Amino acid sequence: MTDPFSPFRLAGFSLRNRIIKTATFEGMSPGGCVSKALVDHHRALAVGGVAMTTVAYCAVAADGRTFADQLHMRPELVPDLRALTAAVHSAGAAASLQLGHCGAFCNNHDLVRRRPMGPSRALNLVGALGGRVLADAMTEAEIEEVTGAFVGAARLAREAGFDAVELHLGHGYLLSQFLSPGTNARRDRFGGSLANRARFALSVVERVRAALPPKMPVLAKVNLRDGYRGGLEVDESVQVARWLEARGADALVLSGGFVSRNPFYLFRGERPLRQMIAVEKSWAQKLALAVFGPALIHSYPFAPLYFLPLAREIRRAVRVPLVLLGGIKSKQDLDTAMREGFELAAMGRALIHDPELIAKYVAGSAHESGCVPCNQCVAEMDREGGVCCAKVPEQLAQRAGRVRATRASH
Repeated sequence: MTDPFSPFRLAGFSLRNRIIKTATFEGMSPGGCVSKALVDHHRALAVGGVAMTTVAYCAVAADGRTFADQLHMRPELVPDLRALTAAVHSAGAAASLQLGHCGAFCNNHDLVRRRPMGPSRALNLVGALGGRVLADAMTEAEIEEVTGAFVGAARLAREAGFDAVELHLGHGYLLSQFLSPGTNARRDRFGGSLANRARFALSVVERVRAALPPKMPVLAKVNLRDGYRGGLEVDESVQVARWLEARGADALVLSGGFVSRNPFYLFRGERPLRQMIAVEKSWAQKLALAVFGPALIHSYPFAPLYFLPLAREIRRAVRVPLVLLGGIKSKQDLDTAMREGFELAAMGRALIHDPELIAKYVAGSAHESGCVPCNQCVAEMDREGGVCCAKVPEQLAQRAGRVRATRASH
């Protein structure tokens, strides 16, 4: 059996082991800028032993942000991102940048456009209470413009010292909206059949791959299932995986869920609705979560490796390296991922709970994460100072100190 702590070469780039910190929004980009907290967060993960840490989420254009306090790639961001990648490299790890566009779901009041845009004219379920009620259908010229923005953002990521990029094709973001039959009602060459619905995403992957050096990995995060009736199902995901392999994707990160339709399909365990309401800044959004949240935000029981049964179907269909995620907490889970034929494993909540977890596994001083999972970190992402584990008092104290220091400096 493959040792999860053995090195792995991905597109000619050497990773020190097979564990990736998956992209989870940090909430540490006030004003869309890189903060010291963001740098420290990823340095700590590198010190803690992961092979590669993924910075999330960086929009390829200003209008690609879900809300204003998210990174969006532009030349003036490069020096600060270079400081982040240097900090990660100094601890022996690699750094990946997740690139995406939110498309039709948006709660960003700093839009350049009058309305957000997606595959079809639709209700903006995320931003409706903030006045962004509708999303427009993209023209072919706008599709080409956004494709170019992905390419430009990937080139800037390379300039900033990132070792890899992860293109976000899942979770109901723009490329996922085109892939999903539940949100794509177009009747042109970008809608209808799966081949048409996949055209935009495949073009982005192909052109980004062509724009970067062969040894710089291009990963694609894809949904196994959208997790709602009428969405993308695993049989279509298998075909999308085959096409991505043919277009040159160096690895596929296997995930699931649709932010605007079923946000907790990705997270298994408790539903922290009370905490989500508490951190919401808008009273209208608080009220909406209180009234509609219990019916619309479904919860799912946690089980280790909960995406594994679906991921096996992708494993049988392609030879490209696959990244398994979803409920990986223990050393045994990592061993299972390797035994099942997945080249890499991605962890999120367990590493938020303890950034040093992988180093502890390697040393033999721990075998299981203490993450419960309560999912309160999902709410903590929106709190001032950024994400931390609500069950670890030291992390809460450190964040409070960061907030006080930031306020004092202003």
